Amino acid sequence: MHKWLKFVAAALAFALLAPPAFAESLAQPDVFVGKIEAHPALWTVHGPKGTAYLFGSIHILPPNMEWQTPEVAAAMKAADTFVFEIPMDASTQTDIATFVRNHAFLPKGTTLPSLLDAKADKDYRDALAASGIPAERLVDKRPWFAALVIEVGYMGKRNLSSNAGVDRQVYAAALARGVKNFRALETPEEQFRLLMPDDRDLEIKEFDESLKEVLKDKGELGNLIDAWAEGDEARLGKLMNEGLKADPRMEKALFEDRNARWVSKIGAMLNENHTYFITVGAGHLAGPKGVPALLRKRGFKVDGP
Repeated sequence: MHKWLKFVAAALAFALLAPPAFAESLAQPDVFVGKIEAHPALWTVHGPKGTAYLFGSIHILPPNMEWQTPEVAAAMKAADTFVFEIPMDASTQTDIATFVRNHAFLPKGTTLPSLLDAKADKDYRDALAASGIPAERLVDKRPWFAALVIEVGYMGKRNLSSNAGVDRQVYAAALARGVKNFRALETPEEQFRLLMPDDRDLEIKEFDESLKEVLKDKGELGNLIDAWAEGDEARLGKLMNEGLKADPRMEKALFEDRNARWVSKIGAMLNENHTYFITVGAGHLAGPKGVPALLRKRGFKVDGP
């Protein structure tokens, strides 16, 4: 589950705000008629002056999933300030486009297939077919970025859509209410850099691993979505821990360090007279290293599962 967890943990910027040049490359999910009712977990954090609702997001979901329970809807209605992992406004697209332009392209004259051995090249071709991404879209792209494009394309083939992701839906609902106050816990660049190894050999190795994950998908992401939809935080935390225990370095970079930074920012927010609705990846809220548990350790009263 190595690459899927990395994708779930840190690919929000790409999943939500993919550069327009690639949007047409991503497979679109089928239209569903029936609805799937979800009952995800919700926490309430009480601070000296402010209150925060913590809500876990799955960044890419089936478009027929209904997750706005009465409790979630009431929390969103009560909030005057909405907080996300990254800024959700349209100007973020400019930042992403700039980062992609500066960091997603191979040196002139170098092609992605030229970096791969025969086995990896075969996996690459098979993964392109599985994801529906045209090869010409990625021929001049760095492996880290190509992996994201293939993974998002594959999600689309599995009827998962970033348009249905919780972050976008919460943001749209807040705008419809006329909310003006939005904040973010980190920048798109910070998220992308988590996915972009500095070492080229490591980047190619991780790219090959991501191809294998796509080709040998056993439904791990579906299991995570199911646990989130059922509000089963114990199961969600177990799935996350199982996927990360083989790579403590990744766990520290993608979860532990980020959670610690976010908790510091949330703690400061709770010293302001606001009611916050905070939406972050669901994996960041589960288990003893999750944001709610860390806030409890800091002395905040946290109600919820």
